[in-house]
Amino acid sequence: MAQSKKHLDKSKPIEERISLLLKEMTVEEKVGQMNQYNGFWDVTGPVPENGSAEDKYKHLKQGWVGSMLNVRGVKEVKAVQKIAVEQTRLGIPLIFGFDVIHGYKTLSPIPLAEAASWDLEAIKKSASVAADEASASGLNWTFGPNVDISNDARWGRVMEGAGEDTYLGSKIAAARVKGFQGEKLDSNNTIAACAKHFAAYGFVEAGLEYNVVDISNSKLYNTVLPPFKATVNAGVRTFMNSFNTVNGIPATGNVFLQRDILKGDWKFNGFVVSDWASIGEMITHGHAKDGADAAAKAAIAGSDMDMESHLYVKELVKLVKNGTVKESVVDDAVRRILRVKFELGLFDDPYKYCDEAREKAVIGNKNK
Repeated sequence: MAQSKKHLDKSKPIEERISLLLKEMTVEEKVGQMNQYNGFWDVTGPVPENGSAEDKYKHLKQGWVGSMLNVRGVKEVKAVQKIAVEQTRLGIPLIFGFDVIHGYKTLSPIPLAEAASWDLEAIKKSASVAADEASASGLNWTFGPNVDISNDARWGRVMEGAGEDTYLGSKIAAARVKGFQGEKLDSNNTIAACAKHFAAYGFVEAGLEYNVVDISNSKLYNTVLPPFKATVNAGVRTFMNSFNTVNGIPATGNVFLQRDILKGDWKFNGFVVSDWASIGEMITHGHAKDGADAAAKAAIAGSDMDMESHLYVKELVKLVKNGTVKESVVDDAVRRILRVKFELGLFDDPYKYCDEAREKAVIGNKNK
């Protein structure tokens, strides 16, 4: 099928460019944008020849991958991006994510220690320096900030957040987003931020990972949600949902959290990525009977991108074609993902983060 390049016209508004591109996409290509894979081979080395790595490589060349994580360094990022842009039918660029938690190469104190300073400008600067280095390494998206409020020291991820105070946590959440994203998201030294983990991950029973959260609406709205709302007000472009259940429903399949609050009440127009394989984890939670059921429930609930459960790319096309999931649900998710890619400037220059000279000059620069 011949395709138009009208979406590459910089003079058109982003929303129009997204609509033009969506019209060109098959269901398979749309679902591909909702699929995120972990780095699975040394890109500048031999191509994988067997197992899941080979399948992932084939999917990449078919345009069935929208994002990669844990691929970093200009040479590696550029090699993968060239496959997406130059070897697929539509040439849609990838977005590259990484956990930039408290610095990239130049490390800052852990987020909890930074929070203890109450120095919002220093915290913002810390995120800005991290963004500068990460972007110089080819990355354009961080899975941060962690804005989980928690008052249980048994929870193993306390050090990633701002502590137990909602007011301070909200201020720091906004500062980190502004530091990562800067004044212009399409600058080559800023990266998209990701507010996580939505929601109530810090209130898992007994501090145990992946566990149950049984929480009142009062505590949810007054303690847990304000830092997330602060990131939306600060312009955060992505959210990550959480492994835990919230009052009996896994966050990944939670319509109330993702559709009603985040995308409804708060009018968030970026996209939501799952936590690592959290779509598949809904089976373990007893909320989904199998992979197809989990994929359907996650997509309908508003989880736009599947991180490494492989269930969207495996099941979602069939679910759309048999009517279980409306194609409009997929279109909404893809529009959100493409919107962030356009805002990052990736359609105008897919290799804007792939400057080896800048990488050498910026990484570890003591003048930052």
